[in-house]
Amino acid sequence: MTPANALLRAELDALYADYAHCLDNDALEEWPNFFTDDCRYRITSAENFEAGLPLGIVYATSKAMLVDRVMALRKANIYEPQRYRHMIGAIKIGVEEAGGLAVVANLMVVRIMQDGAMTLFAAGRYVDRLVRRGDDWKFAMKEVVLDSRQIDTLLAIPL
Repeated sequence: MTPANALLRAELDALYADYAHCLDNDALEEWPNFFTDDCRYRITSAENFEAGLPLGIVYATSKAMLVDRVMALRKANIYEPQRYRHMIGAIKIGVEEAGGLAVVANLMVVRIMQDGAMTLFAAGRYVDRLVRRGDDWKFAMKEVVLDSRQIDTLLAIPL
């Protein structure tokens, strides 16, 4: 591994760790800052993703929509208090092109309810396109591709 490749891997490991800690520590107001202004964020099933269907359980086409989602979670939506714990790994770095860097990472999320009950809430992968903004990497596209078709309707907190 070249020094440049090692530096890139360290930067991406830090980005994904920071992303997980942001969500897991209920710092949701900071979550949109991981994205470009014209980003795309979608949570979908593997079947829809592989069929090229645009449907998503959650679909946003800008950072402003992500900010709105957080505001709705804080002020409008009613849901049982819960926490997530993200396990992100096996980051595979693709080719860097003019449109950004392709990255795929495995994902598992444990949901912890107020009464302490824990369940494996989601498993799948992130299919991302990253762009460099100054010294930082930002998500221009984040596709959360869930392996199971059985998606809990209590999908409140971003994945």
